Amino acid sequence: MASASYRSSRGRGKSQPKRALRKPKSRRRKKVQAKTSVEYNLLITATLMLLAIGAVMVFSASSTTSILSDGGLADSTFYLKRTLMVAALGLVLMHFAARRNLLNFREKTPLFLGFCFFLLFAVLAVGTPINGTKGWLVAGPIQVQPAEFMKLGLVLYGAHLFADRPDRVDNVRELGPYLLMTLGACFLMMMQPDMGTTMIVVFAVGITLFVAGARPRDMALLGGVVVTGAMFLALLAPYRRDRLLTFLHPESDVTGNGFQIIQAKIAIGSGGLDGVGIGNGVQKAFYLPEAHTDMISAVIGEEFGLIGIIAIVVIFGIFGYAGFQIAKNAKDEYGRILAASLTGLILVQASLNLYAVMGMAPLTGVPLPLVSYGNNSLIVSLIAIGLILNVARGGRAATARVSHPRRGPGEAAKLRLLEGGRDRQPSRRTAGSAQSRHSGGRYGGTRGPGRSRSRRA
Repeated sequence: MASASYRSSRGRGKSQPKRALRKPKSRRRKKVQAKTSVEYNLLITATLMLLAIGAVMVFSASSTTSILSDGGLADSTFYLKRTLMVAALGLVLMHFAARRNLLNFREKTPLFLGFCFFLLFAVLAVGTPINGTKGWLVAGPIQVQPAEFMKLGLVLYGAHLFADRPDRVDNVRELGPYLLMTLGACFLMMMQPDMGTTMIVVFAVGITLFVAGARPRDMALLGGVVVTGAMFLALLAPYRRDRLLTFLHPESDVTGNGFQIIQAKIAIGSGGLDGVGIGNGVQKAFYLPEAHTDMISAVIGEEFGLIGIIAIVVIFGIFGYAGFQIAKNAKDEYGRILAASLTGLILVQASLNLYAVMGMAPLTGVPLPLVSYGNNSLIVSLIAIGLILNVARGGRAATARVSHPRRGPGEAAKLRLLEGGRDRQPSRRTAGSAQSRHSGGRYGGTRGPGRSRSRRA
């Protein structure tokens, strides 16, 4: 009996400390997971809601037009089917971007950007004009718009460039190549011409520089240069000049350049507070050009009223909150810049579309992300969201700075590599250590004594 009681007491003595140690650990784990899951789930929820609204509104905006234009013989679900197919493909790519090691995307960023430049040159040579813009590479049913992928490529490259070296933002010599690449991309897009996507690229690069820590005076200077250049380009081409003047006074050309703006305002105004009901809109059928693409916000305003417009704004607000919170809680500098820049990219595009439809900005042909019909825009947006979700899951691919003061270009010794979510600690400089021969990473690590040893060998 004594031995039994002794064994039981020993068993209790061993088990109790284990339970006491495990409990706080599980609490901490649950707390971190809950914090991440809220942001992760908010972003996914907002994305799926916008996709659902987009599918419904694309069908509503395109079905009537297709039937009327082809005498009732057309497939009223044509654009809906294509939207669902592209959305399914985009969701697969989003899942892939969210699950893959973020370091792999970063390593392939220069290659991806170079491929985007190749496509921009190719589209000028062998591209197919659609709606007056030579911006598509067409191969059967597949239509690729390289400009859409270029805006993603420049954001990725900006995050790759500034994550390890934030001082590059303050150094004109270091910043110059990135700005020259942006200028070259904008020039190639203006040759198509594609003013809308060019504006999005400029805003995307500006957001990346701001997030990376550019000084306010430098941002103001760049903004002044961009505005001056945009005004020059607008006044240089007659159709852009007419579009700008029409934006200021749309009633001066009711049947010409001002027709689309006026009809969009009529659609929103006729919707009132709660709209005329889904499918009952009139402007989309007879008066509103490109209702299922650039003008889909006007269709929402007519059929769902002011409540529908506010709902869209609120959903994008939730999207922005989740994206910026993910950027704030990112594990490294690369994730922070990437998540914030991609979130800002999607929000800026949505804002330009809504402003243009309501007559608060010139019409530039910018679709509403995740809602408008547009295969390339939808795929690029979902890939960008996948990368944001990757950051939310704790993906890391950048280097973390050691707390040293900035000493200018070439100081890579203050960086440490984070691969696959693991912080690789620098090896100690011991005479007989084999690890010292392999110290230093691709993105800013230092080469220790191993370099001199290899020379002696």
